[in-house]
Amino acid sequence: MSTAWTRSAVVLAPMAGGPSTVDLAAAVAEAGGFPFLAGAYLTPKRLRSDIADLRARTSEPFGVNIFAPSPDEPSMTAAAQEYAARLAPWAAAAGVELGTPRYDDDHFAAKVDVLVDARPALVSFAFGWPPAEVVARLQTAGVEVWTTLNEPAEVEWAAALGVDGVVAQGWEAGGHRGGPVDTGREQLPVRDLVREVRARTDLPLIAAGGLMTGGEAAEVLAAGADAAAFGTAFLTSPEAGTAPVHAHALTHREGTVVTRAFTGRSARALRTAWTDGYGAGAPAAYPHVHHVTAPLRAHGKATGEADLVHLWSGTGHARLRPQPAGELCRTLLGELAAAR
Repeated sequence: MSTAWTRSAVVLAPMAGGPSTVDLAAAVAEAGGFPFLAGAYLTPKRLRSDIADLRARTSEPFGVNIFAPSPDEPSMTAAAQEYAARLAPWAAAAGVELGTPRYDDDHFAAKVDVLVDARPALVSFAFGWPPAEVVARLQTAGVEVWTTLNEPAEVEWAAALGVDGVVAQGWEAGGHRGGPVDTGREQLPVRDLVREVRARTDLPLIAAGGLMTGGEAAEVLAAGADAAAFGTAFLTSPEAGTAPVHAHALTHREGTVVTRAFTGRSARALRTAWTDGYGAGAPAAYPHVHHVTAPLRAHGKATGEADLVHLWSGTGHARLRPQPAGELCRTLLGELAAAR
C-alpha cells in the first residue's frame, strides 16, 4: 500500500486556475487531510515558490497535480478558428477581443524538473499519460506517481506505465475530465467507476466526483477506494482563490453540464448562456480553444458577469457548506468516521 497519503482518507482535489491556493492546502493539511496543489497554468517559477511556501506552512505531506501534454492535431487550430468566428459577435458585444488559437504543453518539462527537485510526497497527472522516463525520474527521486482516469479499461494502461496509484474521476466531478482520452461521451458515475476499477487492479485508488460529505466518502471507500477527493466542497472556503462571481453562482444557480465550450476539453460547469448557446458545437481542441476564450472568461471574472465565466462545479454544489477549510476538513473526517 502507498504511504504518502495514508494518514487521511480525505483528499483536497487540485483545482487549477485560481481556487487551489497555498492557504487552502495548508489549512487542509493541518486539519488532518491530504491536500493537492494545482500546478497547471502556473509558471515553473510560481510552482516552485508555491511548494516552498506550503512547506513553510506545514510539515505534513502533500501532492502536486500537473497536466500531461495533450495531443496536437493540425485540424485543431482550424476547428478553434471556426469556433472563434461563432463566438466573435458575442465577445464584441462584451467589448472583448478573443485570443488566438495555439498549442502549448504548459511548461511540462520545466515543471517536471521542479517536481524532481522539490520532491513532494506525490505527483499526479491529468489530461494524458506522463512519459515513462518522467515516471522513472520522479520515482527515483522518491516521489509517488499517480494518473487520472475516467474509464475502467484505462487502469491497465496506468499499471503498464508503472504508476503508484490512480485517481478514478467519476462523471459527477466538476472541472475538466482528467483522463487521457476525451471521448465526449457520458461516463460512469464515481461509485460504479470505483467498483469496476477495483475489480481490475489492486493499485491504491482515490475516488473523485461530486462528493460533498464524509458519508459519501464512506460509500466510495466501501466500493473499493482508499481515499475520497473533495474539490467543489472547498470552493467557497475563504482560503480558496475562487473568483467572487464563481462563488456566488455556486449557491445561486442550478444545474450543471459537461461541455467543451470554454477550453475545447470536456469539463463540468454550471449551466450558463454560454454553455446553452455555444456548447453543442464546441470542438475537441484543447488547449487551442482555451487560448481563444481566455480573454472573454477573464473579462467575466473582472466584471462579475457569470455568463462569461467557466463556472466549474461538481453535481453536488447545492450542498455546499461555506466553512473555513480546516473546519470543513475536520467535519468531513468526523462524518467519515461516524459512517464507517
